[in-house]
Amino acid sequence: MRRMKYGFLIDHDRCIGCHACTVACKAENAVPVGNFRTWVKYVEKGAFPEVRRHFAVLRCNHCNNAPCVKICPVNALEKRADGIVDIDRDACIGCRACMQACPYDAIYLNEDSGAIEKCHFCAHRVEKGLEPACVIVCPEQAIIAGDLQDPKARISQMLAQNETIVRRPEQRTGPNVYYKGVEPANLDPGGPERPSSYLWSQRPAHKPEAWPISLPVLPNTRVVLDAGHKVEWGWQVALYLVTKGIGGGAGFLAPFVKWSGLTGWSAAYLPEVVALVFTLITVGLLVEDLKKPWAFYRLFTRPNWNSWLVKGGVILGAFGAVSAATVGLRMLGLGGAADGLRWAEMVLGAGSACYTAFLFAQCEGRDLWQNPRLLEHLAAQSMLCGSVALAAGGAASTAAKALIAVSAYSTIGASLKEVFSNHQTTNAKQGAAFLTRLRLGPFNAFRDGLILVGIAGVVGAFFPGWAFVPALVGVYLYEWAYVRAGQLPPLS
Repeated sequence: MRRMKYGFLIDHDRCIGCHACTVACKAENAVPVGNFRTWVKYVEKGAFPEVRRHFAVLRCNHCNNAPCVKICPVNALEKRADGIVDIDRDACIGCRACMQACPYDAIYLNEDSGAIEKCHFCAHRVEKGLEPACVIVCPEQAIIAGDLQDPKARISQMLAQNETIVRRPEQRTGPNVYYKGVEPANLDPGGPERPSSYLWSQRPAHKPEAWPISLPVLPNTRVVLDAGHKVEWGWQVALYLVTKGIGGGAGFLAPFVKWSGLTGWSAAYLPEVVALVFTLITVGLLVEDLKKPWAFYRLFTRPNWNSWLVKGGVILGAFGAVSAATVGLRMLGLGGAADGLRWAEMVLGAGSACYTAFLFAQCEGRDLWQNPRLLEHLAAQSMLCGSVALAAGGAASTAAKALIAVSAYSTIGASLKEVFSNHQTTNAKQGAAFLTRLRLGPFNAFRDGLILVGIAGVVGAFFPGWAFVPALVGVYLYEWAYVRAGQLPPLS
C-alpha cells in the first residue's frame, strides 16, 4: 500500500497578501484572537522610491523529522501515517516544550484551554475528502495542498516543474511546505530589520527588547507585518536550573563529604537533606510552570521516552529516591550501606544537574541553547551550587574552599565560552548578542551575574559560608538572561 505524505505548496507568484487564508483558518478552527495557525508576513525591500512589498504565508511545516513530536513528554503530538503532524489537545499538559522545539514559531498556546494548538492540515476536513479551509478560500489558488507521494497530484507535478525552497533547511527537519516565487528575505527570520512599528500598528510587545541588535542585517529590508510570538519559558525555568544545580551538586559531592570539614550530623545527613529539599523545589517549579499543573501525572501514564522531559523526570525521581534511601539506612544504623549508596547518589546527582543540556538540545528552535558547551557549563555550575550549599552548612576545609573557588571560575569560563564561541547561525548569534544586553531590574543580568559568581569564588576561598548568596544570585541572574535570550530571536 502506498504511503501518503500531505504537504503544501505556496505559489507566491500568485499570492496577493489578502489574508483570506488567515481568516478562513481562524473561522474553521476557532483560533483565539491574537493567535494564528497560518498568517501572512509582509517584508518591504528597497529604498524610496524603489520599494516593493513581498508576502509570505507561514504555518506549520508538518516536518518529516518533527522536533515538536520528539520533545512532547506526553505524546500529545504525533506524526500521522499520512504525514500530518496532529495534536491531541486533551492530552497536552501545557509544558510548551514543543514551542521551544519548533524552528518556525508555528505553535501557540490557547490560554483558555491551557493546551497548544497549530495548523493540523484541517485533518477533520481531509479525512472526509475535503481540502483545508485555506485552500478553498484563496482567491488566487495560490495554496496547493495534496499528497506529495502521488505523482499524479497537482502539488507533485508543480514541484517537479518549478524551483521551490523551504523555510530554514539548516534545521534538518524536512519541511513539507514548499514556496514558489517567494522573496528569500521573507523566509529569513533574522535578516530583515524589525522596526518598532508595523504598517498599521506598533510591533507586538511580547518581546520589548530593542531591535535590531548590532549584527549585520539585510540592507534596505524591513518586516512591516508579522504575527507576534511570546516568550514562554521565564523565571521558573531559570530558578529550576539553580535549584537543580544545588540539589544535584550536593548529591554529587556526598561521597567526598569527609574532606569537606563537616562532622557529626552534618557529615551524616546534610548532603542528602540539601539534595532532597532542592530536588522537591525543582519538581515543584516544573509542575507550577505547566499550564495544566493538575495533569502532571500524564508524564507517568503516557510518557514519550524520546523526550528528555520524561528522562529528566525519571532521573530526578531516582535521585530523590536514592537520597531518601541513604537517609533511611543511616537512621537504621546502617552507616556503611548508606556510605556505599552515596556513590549511586553521586551518579544520579550528576545526571540531575546536567540532563537539561540534552533537553535544551531538543529545543531545535533555540539555536543559542544548542551549544555543546552547555553540558560543561551545567556541570561546573552544579559544583558551585552544591559546594556553597554545603559550605553554608559548615563545610570549611581547605578542600571545600578550593572547590568553591575552582568551580566559580570554571562556571565563568564555561559561560563565556558558551556565549562568545563561534556561533554558526544568525539565530544563535542574535541570541548571544541579546544575552549580553538583557537587564533584570538594575542589573545587567549577564555581566553582573558573572561578577557575583566571581566574588563568590574569592570570598569562598577564605570565608566559604559567605559565598552562598553571591553565588546563587549570580547564577540565577545569568540563567534568567540565558533562558530569555534564547527565545528572543525571531523564527518567522
